Amino acid sequence: MPILSAQNLLLRIGANAPLLDNVSFDIEAGDRICLVGRNGCGKSTLLKVLSGEAEAQSGDIVKKSGLKISRMIQEIPAHIEGTVRDVVMAGVMQDGTHDTHAEAILGKTGIDPEALYDSLSGGQKRRTLFAQALAQDPDLLLLDEPTNHLDIPAIQWLEGIVTRLNCALLFVSHDRTFVRRVATRIFDLDRGRVRSWDFPYDKFVQFRDQALAEEDKANALFDKRLAEEEVWIRKGIQARRTRNEGRVRALIKMREERAARRTRTGNVNMQITEADRSGRLVARLTDVSYSYDGAPLISGLSTEVSRGDRIGIVGPNGSGKTTLLRLILGELTPDTGDIRLGTNLQVAYFDQMRTRLREDKSLVENIADGQQYVMLNGVKRHVLSYLQDFLFSADRARGPISALSGGERNRLLLACLFSHPSNVLVLDEPTNDLDMETLDLLAELLADYKGTVLTVSHDRAFLDSVATSILAIEDGGNVFESVGGYSDYEAKKKVRDKEAANAARIAAEKETVASAPASAAAPAKKKKRSYNEEREYAALPEKIEKLEAEIAERQTELSKPEVFTNAARIVELQKEISDRETELEKAYERYEELDALG
Repeated sequence: MPILSAQNLLLRIGANAPLLDNVSFDIEAGDRICLVGRNGCGKSTLLKVLSGEAEAQSGDIVKKSGLKISRMIQEIPAHIEGTVRDVVMAGVMQDGTHDTHAEAILGKTGIDPEALYDSLSGGQKRRTLFAQALAQDPDLLLLDEPTNHLDIPAIQWLEGIVTRLNCALLFVSHDRTFVRRVATRIFDLDRGRVRSWDFPYDKFVQFRDQALAEEDKANALFDKRLAEEEVWIRKGIQARRTRNEGRVRALIKMREERAARRTRTGNVNMQITEADRSGRLVARLTDVSYSYDGAPLISGLSTEVSRGDRIGIVGPNGSGKTTLLRLILGELTPDTGDIRLGTNLQVAYFDQMRTRLREDKSLVENIADGQQYVMLNGVKRHVLSYLQDFLFSADRARGPISALSGGERNRLLLACLFSHPSNVLVLDEPTNDLDMETLDLLAELLADYKGTVLTVSHDRAFLDSVATSILAIEDGGNVFESVGGYSDYEAKKKVRDKEAANAARIAAEKETVASAPASAAAPAKKKKRSYNEEREYAALPEKIEKLEAEIAERQTELSKPEVFTNAARIVELQKEISDRETELEKAYERYEELDALG
């Protein structure tokens, strides 16, 4: 039985087409639903309607008795009075005593509970607001772009939390990797309607694209029939005398149906204005170190950036990613080491804080400084036509940027950036708030760009599609360079972490031996397996084989078409696979321990 049912919700703002056009859907207990759709299609508005912060003009929301809903907003408030504890505990005080569930959630944030909210980084503020929503112990949790401003470790922390929640989850996200790992269902908000897909994300994309292709085919046939009927109705006098009135009525109905059809939002049509080629060398860093307030951000980095490289820069929030960008560009002088820049560098810089945008100016003024035309790769374009490529209407283009959403601001900043000639593109967190279709186009554009790309991003799927190498800032300011995308770096890091753990264990064992009393008559004999350990050791290979078979069996079942329509079974299978993978890892570790005893 659904815990919430939306029935024929209608919401229209002004004279525009409805944001919600008779929207209906059900949410079941245990659902983890991702709400997808283009920027500006009404996703945040729908969450507000469900939480009671906004009202639809018609329709009903039927809730299970006593249903508790909490929502984490998309925009981070710049100021909230009080400490992290005050913010998280807001609304959950009961009889002057802190709720124990909220205290447990507070402990999972990894943030000092007594730190002032205003002193936190953007990522820490978002984690605090997530904890605030979760501390209310809701039956339905609504999350609006929860991964924005989070670094990759924090996103992985969030994945672990939400996949173990007992409540239902409805969230908006453009982070494909996060969606793939969390969502068991998809709600697609398109042209005012919500279509429910009981599939994980990749299967949804496959079926949605098929459905859209069929829709385009049906529309083309309809338009052809309509054109034929329009020719018929306009025939000569004799034809009009004998025409079929029923056919005329059918034509009028077809006209009305065509007029009511809502076309899908078009795709951004981006192109980068490229400058003359830079020299082969873009930047060479030799043993570069840089500290801030006595703490090392970059330690002993030597690397070379060549023309055509597409480098992804990753690391925890506050680790120095923007600092590394500025060092590579020669904007900062290192404490030690040498930086050599190449020749003929023309840099275009995408600032994550969007400081380049002038709030008091219109979109047109931000692009062209009062001029009517821009030059793009030698072609003169009217500024309004250029902005239409980025999905801004003429009216919107003449309006203030203060009215733009986060995704629209990022699109405008990309439009500003790409209108100036460059051979080095620097993108500092370009993916925040951009919808998946625009991210795909940006990735394709960067792949075809003949210049050099330096990008800071926490979007793992975006880095995998764009980067040819990764510079990862790790502990102590050490920078690890890895060929390939983020997944390649992550795989190498796991190997390095395991090797480091083994080396630390061996070193600890040697230290224990070395610190043994000198009076010992002889070195201690290597410990042998006991009788019970011998039996356990002998049984482990069979146990490991059985677990691997069970994992493979459930993964096979997960890929069957009939399972895609059963969200509950998908959740069950994913949990069974996760549990067995944990058990398998422990079995391998135990086998290695017993094997070492000999």
